[in-house]
Amino acid sequence: MSSVQRINSLTCIIFTKGNALIRKKQNWRLEAALAFACAVCSPHAWSATKDIPAHGAAVVLFDGHDLNGFDIFLKSKGLNNDPDHVFRVEHGVVHVSGAEMGYIITKQDFQNYYLRAEFKWGEGTFAPREGQARDSGILYNIQGDQKVWPRSVEFQINEGCTGDFWMTDGAALTGKDGQRVTGPAGSAVKIDRFNKGPWKNVVGYRDPVNEVEKPHGQWNVVELVNQNGHVKQYVNGKLANEGTDAFPSSGKILFQSEGAEVFFRNMKLYPLK
Repeated sequence: MSSVQRINSLTCIIFTKGNALIRKKQNWRLEAALAFACAVCSPHAWSATKDIPAHGAAVVLFDGHDLNGFDIFLKSKGLNNDPDHVFRVEHGVVHVSGAEMGYIITKQDFQNYYLRAEFKWGEGTFAPREGQARDSGILYNIQGDQKVWPRSVEFQINEGCTGDFWMTDGAALTGKDGQRVTGPAGSAVKIDRFNKGPWKNVVGYRDPVNEVEKPHGQWNVVELVNQNGHVKQYVNGKLANEGTDAFPSSGKILFQSEGAEVFFRNMKLYPLK
């Protein structure tokens, strides 16, 4: 074999190995990309929150089109009478005007689940909370009569104190400190979220010590694990509060209108395995 032939053969070997190496790198990148895509598409991948128990497929509470899975209750008008559209669907989102006290409440009862939803504040505040810290909430384990407010444990959504517990109308919970707290008949009592700073009841307030909400107008993720009376409340992936021996431990779920404009979306519930 001539020198030229040897050089050509060597060149072919180098290019062949080089191309193989390139193909190997390309395949590796493709496999990595596919793995990432599979992870993102996984039903558990969208939540980076730690310690969420194994759960089944989603029960979609709000499908982005209508409120057929809910009843509406307003303090001034009763059940399923909302002529001023305090609750309405806009562009796949539940828009809560906040102009009247009330709620949308699931028609079904639920027990042992993981709940995930997103909220963001609007601008308006209304009497009797005009000018005060914007207020809403997710009440759960609801049993008994429809009223403002029914017996329940509340995942408080309130500027400067989102993540607090509220026990209403006889509901009870044992806090992380071991103290049992029971809401008085017709009233409510709270358990502050972890590491909560001083609070002022003024519109736009933010906790100077441990704010867990995103800036005003941005979407926040709230998550609830309700497992045999052991409840955990997360705000934007952070454990905000925890309690045990909840009473009641099952029931309906509601989303409040409480004097502030607020939006909800991606409201899904996952039965625990």
